[in-house]
Amino acid sequence: MEFIHLFEDLYAYCTDFIINLANITGLSYYEVNFIIFILLYPFLLFVTPIIYFIQKRRLSAIRKKTMGAV
Repeated sequence: MEFIHLFEDLYAYCTDFIINLANITGLSYYEVNFIIFILLYPFLLFVTPIIYFIQKRRLSAIRKKTMGAV
């Protein structure tokens, strides 16, 4: 039962957050929801692995360069 209560609280917090964000920006709840879950989240989901592999390649190049200098 405590587990269900945790998710109820999390849902209420997230909903309140979006409502407050809508009030601050002057947008509706549905517009903020659209921006977050239809535009921002998929964008971050797509871009984060790309950034990871770019940074991994850069770190690998730096390690090769420093290992060769030693």
